[in-house]
Amino acid sequence: MANNGKMFLEELEKKLDINIQDKDLLREAVTHSSYANGKKNVKFNERLEFLGDSVLQLCISEFLFTNYSNKSEGELTKRRALIVCENSLYEIAKKWGVGKYIRMSKGEELTGGRERISILADCVEAIIAAVYVDNGFEKAKKFIIDNFKDIIEKAIKNKIILDYKTKLQEVMQQNGDVCIEYSLIKHEGPPHRRKFYTEVSVDGSILGSGVGYSKKESEQNAAQEALKTLEEENE
Repeated sequence: MANNGKMFLEELEKKLDINIQDKDLLREAVTHSSYANGKKNVKFNERLEFLGDSVLQLCISEFLFTNYSNKSEGELTKRRALIVCENSLYEIAKKWGVGKYIRMSKGEELTGGRERISILADCVEAIIAAVYVDNGFEKAKKFIIDNFKDIIEKAIKNKIILDYKTKLQEVMQQNGDVCIEYSLIKHEGPPHRRKFYTEVSVDGSILGSGVGYSKKESEQNAAQEALKTLEEENE
């Protein structure tokens, strides 16, 4: 966290739209283990992450059980897995802009820690735990449902995609064999924070482009954009 003072935590609280009385708890939720290394009496967020995962699972399970009585246990399990997965948590982290507030070591930051999916997802779970410990279950449940409502809706409609490249291939090959190619256009930045730019084309026609901190991430983002393009064309 570039500034770990009171004002910075208050700024985060405004983005979360929740009041956490115990600011030390919120500070712990946004402290990565790398920041605590070598420091005495500095708590980091792994214990809160453990608790937050359970609170999230319970709240989503209860919401699905209560609101979708027509769905079987197997269907509810599949939908819950989509809602509480790392990619969904990452989407929440981006919505909150939480990467800006995480306290981490300089080394972790220089290697792209503020954009690393696992770190951001873990931080979301830790924040959920902080809300639960400070505000109780009912407020934590409301906080979770309010923030996850779009993801819940997509999961119920089976519109959450975990692998955009595979999905693009499935969609395009419905009409027969096609040639899908991913081309690395350029990369920029220092080795520890390099950005990759990729274009995806189908039978020679460019359908999408993507940017990421790895070739894999940039290809997934390009495939996601291509799927959006196809969806818009079919509307």
